[in-house]
This record gives sequence, C-alpha cells and structure tokens, in this order.
Amino acid sequence: MEYYYTPPDLISGSHLSIEGEELSHLIHVMRKRSGDTINVVDGTGTLYTVQITEITAQRVICAIHARETLSHEPPTRLHLAVGLLKNPARFDTLVEKTTELGARSIIPLITERTIARHGRCERWRKIAQAAMKQSGRCILPTIQDPVTFHEFLGTLEPDSLRLIAHETVASPTLKSLSPSRSSSTYICIGPEGGFSEGEISEAVGEGFTVVGMGEWRLRTETAAIVATASLLLE
Repeated sequence: MEYYYTPPDLISGSHLSIEGEELSHLIHVMRKRSGDTINVVDGTGTLYTVQITEITAQRVICAIHARETLSHEPPTRLHLAVGLLKNPARFDTLVEKTTELGARSIIPLITERTIARHGRCERWRKIAQAAMKQSGRCILPTIQDPVTFHEFLGTLEPDSLRLIAHETVASPTLKSLSPSRSSSTYICIGPEGGFSEGEISEAVGEGFTVVGMGEWRLRTETAAIVATASLLLE
C-alpha cells in the first residue's frame, strides 16, 4: 500500500494539501487523479485516508475521510545516538533501516574517535521520509544535527532508559533488557574504533548501562540496526 507525506501545517480541518516533491511523485509517477483514495501520513503520528478533490500545478487538495493515530508505531520511544562514519553511504543505510524498524530519532555523534566531522543531515532526512512511507509508519524520525558526545549527554530526557554498547562487555546484552513503554530509551553506538574509555565513564556517570552486542564484532551501522531491532521488535 502506497503512503504519501504532508507536514502538519498543510492539514486543516477536513482537508489537507500535498505539495513539492510529493506532489510530483503523486501525479507524474503514480498517476493519481481526482477521485482517487490514498493514504497520507503527517510525520507526527497520524495516518489519514483521503480522497483527491482537486489538482493544480502547485498542490493536490484532498478531503479527509478517516484518521488513525500511531499506526504501525512501536510503543517504545527509541532514540539512537551513533558516531558519524568515515563512509557517509554507510550512515545512509543506518538511517534507512532504523527508520523502517521504528526509531523515533537519530543523533549523529562526534566522538573522540570519529573521523568524519560533518553530516549530510538534509539527505538523511529525505532518506528517513522515504523509509517512513515505505514501512507504513506515521512518525517521521527526527534527524538531529551532529553534536559532540558531551553535548548529547546534556540533552537526555529524565527517567529514560540509557544504554551504551561496548565490545568488551559480555553482559547484560540488549536481548536481556525490556524497555519501558512509558518512557524514552537511548542507545549509543560508537563509530569506527568504538567509544573511548573516558566516554564510557562519562556516560556511566549520566546513568547509562554498558551493554554487550553479542559474540560478534559488528560494524557501526550493523550494530545500530541490530540494537534497534532488539529493543523494538517483540
């Protein structure tokens, strides 16, 4: 089933509009016409069943027939903080797959062992939008601008579950943990070379539990995907 995206500011009362790249895809690629019924998500938690009523060069106007809240969304609010990678294409894959699995936000980290210092945030936001639609989600994950690990530690929500992966730790493992459905969960994954011992110590001081990822040494993007699946998929 095809899903389309429109931001909340284009939704008003019983109607919504679709503009920009989504408009082009809707009309020129999918060949939708007036009278067609489609599904639209707003990225903030609502799925709309709508009927196209008018098509112009600037927008498609739709009448809203039904609304569904938190369709295909996991109950756990997972925030994924990951060290930036030397190869940006690998971070592209990370964003796509963890969005499909249900991550609520992705925070690119600048750590002591980070090689890359700049992200491709606008590209990652577009990847996340496409992955949200493809997977049938209705929440668009927040892709934050890169921050230092120390800065990230100052932004945590209170009463959250805080986890940081480290290759030298055997237990506890992610599989042994059960995130609360009523609070946020943070999982930190290091870049190539992992987190430094100083960063691990700083995280523990902020209430993080150091966890293992299993028997294998995983690439950063693989570890992020595995962690997201382990924490969100029942």
